[in-house]
Amino acid sequence: MIRPAKEQVKHLSPDNIAQRSGAVFHGSNAVLELHSLNQTIRITVPEYTFYPRLEEWHQLVILHYLALADGAAVSDQIITFGGLKEGLIRGTKFDHDMEKELRRFLNRKTPDSIREICKALGAEFTDSNADLCAVFHFLPKYPVWLKVWFADEEFEASGKFYVSKSADHYLSMEDAVTVGEILL
Repeated sequence: MIRPAKEQVKHLSPDNIAQRSGAVFHGSNAVLELHSLNQTIRITVPEYTFYPRLEEWHQLVILHYLALADGAAVSDQIITFGGLKEGLIRGTKFDHDMEKELRRFLNRKTPDSIREICKALGAEFTDSNADLCAVFHFLPKYPVWLKVWFADEEFEASGKFYVSKSADHYLSMEDAVTVGEILL
């Protein structure tokens, strides 16, 4: 899967990729640089080798992002994965599965430990209707929001991931779900 994704981006101009994706192209040493989950990622061109080495799924999502990015402005409006184009079946199922997985994860954590985990991944915190709202910069133009409602006397802790309404300009539905799975 990595090889075809690399072939797809090899035919694109690195300057154009950088302009559309929010990455930076350093022409002097032929490196694309971007940030993902609090890490600086350097990708050599034209080999598209990643430094530091990332899990294959993370690399694949980044390669698809570089190929699909169209430079659209990032929308502040957030939607569920099911709200993405072609998300009715795959996205809605992911939303459901993710809520169960987050509930399991959150019930073993204190609010402070959740904040620390989010900070370690480079999240910024913002106001929302949730007890905690963390924005993860998965890729330069691909933020992911995590809304968390802490447990109380009546309800157990719960959470939900959201993406920008502009997410379809940067990744396919399958890649969006992979992003969610990486974050889980």
